Amino acid sequence: MKQKLALGHQEFSEVIGNNCIYVDKTEAIYNLINDGSYFFLSRPRRFGKSLLANTIKELFLGNKKLFKGLWIEDKWNWEQTYPVIKISFSNIAYDVIGLERSINNMLDNIAKEYNIIYKSESYPEKFKELIIKLSEKAPVAIIIDEYDKPIIDYLTELDKAEENKKILKNFYSILKDSDNYIKFLFITGVSKFSQVSIFSDLNNLIDITINENYSQIVGWTKEEIEKYFPDYIKEVAEKYKDIYPEIMPEIKRMYNGYSWDGQNFLHNPWSIMSLFHSREFGSYWFATGTPTFLMDLIAEQKYTAFDLEDKDIPQLMLEKYEIQNINIHSLLFQTGYLTIKNKNLRTRELTLGFPNQEVEESFSYFLLSKLTIDRTDTTTNLLFDIKNAFKRNEIDEMVESINILFENIPSILIHKTEKYFHSLFFLIVKMIGFDVETEILTLKGRIDAVIKTKTHIYIVEFKIDQSAEKAIQQIKDKQYALKYADDNRPIMLIGINFDTQKKVIEDYIVEKY
Repeated sequence: MKQKLALGHQEFSEVIGNNCIYVDKTEAIYNLINDGSYFFLSRPRRFGKSLLANTIKELFLGNKKLFKGLWIEDKWNWEQTYPVIKISFSNIAYDVIGLERSINNMLDNIAKEYNIIYKSESYPEKFKELIIKLSEKAPVAIIIDEYDKPIIDYLTELDKAEENKKILKNFYSILKDSDNYIKFLFITGVSKFSQVSIFSDLNNLIDITINENYSQIVGWTKEEIEKYFPDYIKEVAEKYKDIYPEIMPEIKRMYNGYSWDGQNFLHNPWSIMSLFHSREFGSYWFATGTPTFLMDLIAEQKYTAFDLEDKDIPQLMLEKYEIQNINIHSLLFQTGYLTIKNKNLRTRELTLGFPNQEVEESFSYFLLSKLTIDRTDTTTNLLFDIKNAFKRNEIDEMVESINILFENIPSILIHKTEKYFHSLFFLIVKMIGFDVETEILTLKGRIDAVIKTKTHIYIVEFKIDQSAEKAIQQIKDKQYALKYADDNRPIMLIGINFDTQKKVIEDYIVEKY
């Protein structure tokens, strides 16, 4: 009988108990536990953090039967068990009764499980007392999952976010000087707020977020997918046999590409299981949480598509994350919309980019909707019109539909630069599925954009508040078309002038090369 998919299961005991497929990560977990005592891991939502945390919990509790057949089965000392304090901030009602009261209730429930009666009243002192009393038999394993959720849920309400941050800082502060009572501490979250703001007293907390030794501790490699899901791969391959001769390259293109070391690239587990469940390609991970806050931030700060993709940043930038001054690249990386494409060991610079087609297409689509009409249904219809016009080589119709989008950009969001309008045009063309390149270097200059369809090649030059004639003349003077002269497809030259006051393509010229 085919094993089930673990969709919706975050408890390791449920995955094993329900005969679901578990991609064995116990060797990496074993190495982690033997590598130190205090660890922090940041990963995007729906990427396996909670399952990892719960697997570690079951190890320390000594539930050997759950690990039958796994790598760690004959490596772990099952005779030695440890009390476990497992805390998940995704499972408490801080949004209803407040964070401080929620933490108190959570600690009371844990104490009840272990038949402990508190002498303390405040939540930090209760936490300290719980650790000390549980450690009387053996040092305690403390596992804190989604530590930052009470903060990131309120990034649009900064006062509330700051309030919750202070509460969490007080809560975590008691871990200082608790080495004698703690066997292992593991903290997970989406974001990494600066050490000073949250974990100021935990000087021995090791951040393994971009540590190459643990870059594959969650997420799935191509080899793992082929090993654990052969029956599901066959089902998807059969359905798409007339479209994709080989299914794994398409799965890779859609869902692979996440990396935390610039060398090992992983598939998103949620998207992979969703694909196998429905046997249909879709934007599954993106659909679990449309980044409204992110889109608002990008629009308000007038970032363009060119500011986000293939961006080189200092590695240190990813280690700074403050509520009042959020760096957009750090935020996009930690939330999973950008990933490490390359790591320069000499300069300690990271190249960030979209991990895969699922994220790039969905992100671009919602960003375009936010920048223009802010209605996804209208944006979809206009993109469909633009695509059909391009297919028919009807440039007039294409420009007309693009202008409808442009006219609906709120003036406050307009950034009156060629780069801004260029990036919007780039987003539109990318969204309709055509091959588009920008800033292409030639012997005499840089081509603003080249669009390739099945029937034509379009060489595009942009100007703002000037003239289309000047744009087309630049294409001719710098002989941009020579780069594509060997291609059999007709080459079309397009000069475009944006009017920043009217917020439209004011005039354009199309000529055949």
